[in-house]
Amino acid sequence: MKADLLIHNIGELVTCASQGPKKGPEMANPGIHRNAGVAVVDGRFHTVGDSDTVLRLHDADEVIDAEGRVVMPGFVECHTHIVYAGDRLDEFELRIKGAEYMEILEAGGGILSTVRATREASVDELVELSGVRLDRLLRNGVTTCEIKTGYGLDTETEMKMLEAIVRLGDEHPVDVVPTFLPAHAVPPEYRNGAKGTPDDYVAMICDEMIPKAAKWFSDAGGETIFIDVFCEKNAFDLEQTRKVLEAAKKAGFAIKAHVDEFTNLGGAELAISLGAASVDHLDAISDREIGLLAKSATVGVVTPTVNFNLGSDEFADARKLIDSGCAVALSTDYNPGSAPCPSPSIAMAIACRYQKLLPAESINGFTINAAHAVGKGTEAGSIEIGKRADLLILDTRDHREICYEFGGNLVEAVFKDGIPV
Repeated sequence: MKADLLIHNIGELVTCASQGPKKGPEMANPGIHRNAGVAVVDGRFHTVGDSDTVLRLHDADEVIDAEGRVVMPGFVECHTHIVYAGDRLDEFELRIKGAEYMEILEAGGGILSTVRATREASVDELVELSGVRLDRLLRNGVTTCEIKTGYGLDTETEMKMLEAIVRLGDEHPVDVVPTFLPAHAVPPEYRNGAKGTPDDYVAMICDEMIPKAAKWFSDAGGETIFIDVFCEKNAFDLEQTRKVLEAAKKAGFAIKAHVDEFTNLGGAELAISLGAASVDHLDAISDREIGLLAKSATVGVVTPTVNFNLGSDEFADARKLIDSGCAVALSTDYNPGSAPCPSPSIAMAIACRYQKLLPAESINGFTINAAHAVGKGTEAGSIEIGKRADLLILDTRDHREICYEFGGNLVEAVFKDGIPV
């Protein structure tokens, strides 16, 4: 049978194959086939097996000898904030000098500086700036990427960001999953009382922003997108979080939540009870909530680059999460303030060293589990017959090296739907 792409002589084919997100001991199983081959037809994996069998069953327009190297699924980046304008370089230096995040925020910096710059930018400018960041992720092996709004904090700018995210998905090789996050922070005009209270802002999110986003997506014929909320001290409390998530579900959106990054407000339990696809950060999650997460279909997302960037030696206890039976995904949380990092391999290297994940657990966390965290588990995140042929060729013969070596990029080639990009 004629294939579009055939790759043979693969030393380690890391499939990450799974019927659902991997949990517990299964996370240590990367699904390796040795001396393997894959054939791609019409952008999807058609045959996965030993190299000689694949060569016997197919000829192809493009045949690649992997020369014993590693082939694995494209990375799925399940938590990013890469659509924004401006930069946070001054803040970076202030933090080095000892300034605390809240001190910077109260002086008008932090997320508020990004909000000001993003409000002033046009859709075209946001697409151009963010396309560069998406290129960096692609070079590092990301083939599916979730992108959040959340630097507008008013209806006009949040919708502008959503439009930019959808345009990126239309124009860029990477598959983009949009997430609507107006509940990222309380805007200054609702914090200082100029336009009302934080509760008034929450009411505007529920009564104006969510319905407008739902109508916009319906009119555009788009897929269902996610709505997210930052449940945290100095952001949104538990009751405000509940209102946003319940309004999102009522409007037909899928949900996820930032929870337990600094303090535990009960956001994980709430989000899990509402059927969230993921709960993200989890630095302060309770043992009780870990038990609830393990019994649920919700994926727990950890973001080791945030702690590293902030100079912290305390990380989410991903080891406990996995050992307790939770499905754990990893993310760079690529954003201008807390994690300016486009490299999954760096995030995995940190997770192995500081959170005691095995390389296989980190790889599963950045592929199949991350895919389920953004509702793409049936299409992406593993090398299985019928799935989209998103794959990487690594310049190594051992999958563990992508976590062992850090600071470089072992991704030698990236294929999206079987096409080199």
